[in-house]
Amino acid sequence: MKRLDVERYAKSQWKFDDLTDEVRQVEADAETAEALGLETGATVYERARLVRDGETPTHTLTSYYNPVHVEGTPLVSPKPGPGGGFAVLTLQGFEPDHMTESVHSRMPRPEEVEELELPAGEPVMILTRRTFTKDRTPIEFARGVHAASRFVWSYSFQIPE
Repeated sequence: MKRLDVERYAKSQWKFDDLTDEVRQVEADAETAEALGLETGATVYERARLVRDGETPTHTLTSYYNPVHVEGTPLVSPKPGPGGGFAVLTLQGFEPDHMTESVHSRMPRPEEVEELELPAGEPVMILTRRTFTKDRTPIEFARGVHAASRFVWSYSFQIPE
């Protein structure tokens, strides 16, 4: 599965999300809390899903939100509806403007081997994404666990002067 460059986040790509997510309130771990500007242990909304390419699981994606930004919205429902999460945030006055992604690899945890149906010895790629509004308000932290052999990331960008 090839992950295309930044175009995968284009506003024109925001569409009806027909996947069902597992949604719950959890205590933010240190990484999530720091990303959202909260204290470790603060309550956040967690939206988790398993993504497949046909019948093959390719990755998990878990997004975290500050309840102040999403309480009472479709984001706290298993189906966010038209436009998905970024459209819902925009309607709440928190339009995504920029993000930071980081990718690293590690060996999978036992539950990840099972969930992603990984062969013995295959590593996973961990993608973290921090999404911000124009005024730099952190509005989403996402963590994806990807089967390493099933992904290619490709980025295109202008070379700065």
